[in-house]
Amino acid sequence: MNSNRTNKSGEKEMPTDHDHEEHDHDHNHDHGHTHEHGGIFGPNTELIFAGLCALSLAIGFGLSVVGGIPAWVSLALYGLAYFFGGFFTAKEAVEAIRQGKFEIDFLMLVAAAGAGALGEWAEGALLLALFSIGHALEHYAMNRARKSIAALADLSAKTATVRRNGTTTEVDAGTLQAGDVIVVKPNSKIAADGVVINGTGSVNQAPITGESVPVDKQPVPEGQTDWNKAKPENRVFAGTINGTSVLEVYVTKAAGDSTLSRLIKLVNEAESQQSPTQQFTDRFEKWFVPAVLILVVALCFAFLVIDEPFSVSFYRAMSVLVAASPCALAIATPSAVLSGVARAARDGVLIKGGRPLEDLGELTALAFDKTGTLTQGKPTLQKVVPLSGDETTLLALAAAVEGLSDHPLAAAIVKGSMERLGNHPLPEAVNLKALTGRGVQAEVNNEPVFIGNKALFDEQQTLTGEVRQKADALEAGGYTAMIVRKGDVFVGMLGVMDTPRPEAKATLTALKQAGIRRMVMLTGDNQRVATAIATEVGLTDAFGDLLPEAKVQAVNQLRQQEGKVAMIGDGVNDAPAMAKSTVGIAMGAAGSDVALETADIALMGDQLDKLPFAIGLSRSARQIIKQNLIISLGMVVILIPLTILGIARIGPAVIAHEGSTLVVVFNALRLLAYKK
Repeated sequence: MNSNRTNKSGEKEMPTDHDHEEHDHDHNHDHGHTHEHGGIFGPNTELIFAGLCALSLAIGFGLSVVGGIPAWVSLALYGLAYFFGGFFTAKEAVEAIRQGKFEIDFLMLVAAAGAGALGEWAEGALLLALFSIGHALEHYAMNRARKSIAALADLSAKTATVRRNGTTTEVDAGTLQAGDVIVVKPNSKIAADGVVINGTGSVNQAPITGESVPVDKQPVPEGQTDWNKAKPENRVFAGTINGTSVLEVYVTKAAGDSTLSRLIKLVNEAESQQSPTQQFTDRFEKWFVPAVLILVVALCFAFLVIDEPFSVSFYRAMSVLVAASPCALAIATPSAVLSGVARAARDGVLIKGGRPLEDLGELTALAFDKTGTLTQGKPTLQKVVPLSGDETTLLALAAAVEGLSDHPLAAAIVKGSMERLGNHPLPEAVNLKALTGRGVQAEVNNEPVFIGNKALFDEQQTLTGEVRQKADALEAGGYTAMIVRKGDVFVGMLGVMDTPRPEAKATLTALKQAGIRRMVMLTGDNQRVATAIATEVGLTDAFGDLLPEAKVQAVNQLRQQEGKVAMIGDGVNDAPAMAKSTVGIAMGAAGSDVALETADIALMGDQLDKLPFAIGLSRSARQIIKQNLIISLGMVVILIPLTILGIARIGPAVIAHEGSTLVVVFNALRLLAYKK
C-alpha cells in the first residue's frame, strides 16, 4: 500500500516497495480490543458471557439481602460472575502480556482481584460485569464498521461463465486469468476487470465508482488489441452489475489484481495509517499509564501517612486504577477513523487512513489539474466562424479533410461538424499530409486545402490581418483556433476547446461555501486557455504553461502561503505535485493502478462532485474525534480526583468509565450514517 509518509521536511515521500512491508506490521493500534474471538467461541459468545456475569451478580446480590440464605450461596454466584466476566478479559490480558504489553484488561483484572482480596466480592463482580458488557458491546459496535468495509468483498461474483476452446463453462471467478473471455448474463455481476468485445448495454458501476446512474458500454473498435487505449465506455470492472444485455468481456486482469480486489486491500490496510490524533494518544498513553501505575502503588501505602486501615488505602488505589483507565481514549480515534473510511468507501471515495481523513478537513486551498479534472479531457468543436461562404460549406470541407487524420483535434472537428451537418454530403478529400505541429494538408476537387494554426500560414506568408485578428480573438477566449484555407481563399476558422465538466462550476461553488479560500488551476496549457477555463468555472487563480517541475514549485509555494493544500489530478503525470501536497487526490482512479498507489484519497469514479462530500465527511470526522477526546479525557480528569478523595467507589467509577467508552464508540459510528 502507498505509504504517504512524511520526511524530515514534512513532505510526503513517494511510495516504495519497502512501504508495503512496513504497513504489514503496523496494524496493532486499537489497544488489543479489535480482534474477534474465534476457535470454539461464536461471534456472540463474549456478549453471552457478559450477560451471564451480570445475571450471576444480580442473583447473588439479591440472595445476600434475603434472610435465611447461607452466605456461601451468594459467594458462589459471585465466583461465577468472576468467571464469566473475567474469562475474555483474562484471555486478552494474557495475549497482551505475551506481546510485552500491559493494557487495560490487565488493570481491570488487578482491580477485581484486589476487591476480592478485600472481601468486596460484589463490587469486584460489578466491575467485571460492567467492563465485560462494555467490552462486548464495544466489539459489536466496532465490528459493525468493519463489516461495512468487509461488505466490499461481497460485491465480487463467485462464479463466471467463461468461453474457452469454443465451449462455454462455469468456473470459479477466482480462477480467471488475463486473456479469458467471459459471458456476462443480464442482471448479473461482472466477475473481472476487462473490456467489452461484444454486445452493448448499461452497467451499474455504483459499487466501485459511486456513480448513481448506469453507464453505457460498447465494444472496443474492431482490430484494437492495445487494451490500455480502451475508452471508459469500453471498460468494465469486477463487482459492477450488468444491465439487461448480454456482454462478452475480454479479461485484462486476473481476479486478484482487479480494481475491486485492490480496493478491498487498500481500504482494509487504511486502518493501519495513524492519524495525528492517534499518534498524540499513543504518545500520551506511553507516559500516562506508567504514571497511573506509580500513583496506584503510592496510594496503596497511604495508610502509612493517613490514619486508616490498609484495606481502605488498597480499595482507594483500586478505584483510582479503574477511574484512570485509558480505554475510552484508546478507542476514541480508531473508531472514528474506521467509520469514516467505511462511509467514504460506500460512496466511491477511498481514503487511505486517519492522516488524510483528518488533513482533508483542515484544507483551505485546493490545486487542480485542468485536463480530465476540471475539464472533460477531450476537445470539442465550440466555435464556427465562416469567412468566405456559409457555415455548411466550411464544416463539410473541414470534416472531409480531418476525417483522414487520427489526431485528437481532427476527431473533435469531425464529430462536431457531423453533429451540425446531419446527413449533408461531404466532398471527397485525398492525399492527406500531416504538417507536424502546424496542421494538415489535403486535396479537394484538385485544389489544395490547408487546416492549421497561425504558424502554418505565417510560414506560407499568406495570413492576412483580418484573419489574424479573428484567430487572436478566438485564442483570447481560450479556444484553439484552426484556420481553413482552400486554394487562395480563407474559408473560415474553427474554435476547439476542452470544455469544463458540467458539474465543475457547481462543485467549486459548494467548495467555496464550505470555506475553501483558494482554488488554483495548474496546467501545461497556455495561460489564455487556463484563464478562460478558470473564469468560467469560478477558480481564484490559474497558472498555465507549467511543466511537471513547475507544478511542484507551485504546490510548495501554495503550502507556504496557505498551510495545508490538496492537489487533485489524474494520479499519473501529476504524481510529483501530489507527493508534495498535504493530501493527494486522484480523479477517476477505478482501474488505474498508478492513481490508487499515488493518491492519499482516490475518487474511484470520474466525478469531481464527490469532493465536497469527502471534505464534509472529513470535517465531521474531525469534530467527532475532538468530541471523543474531550469525553474520554474529561471523564479521567473528573474521576481520578473523586476516587482519590473517596467520593466515588469502584462501582460508580466503572459505570461512568465504561459508559464513556460506549458513548465514544457510538458517537464515532454516527459517521456511518453521514449524509452528503
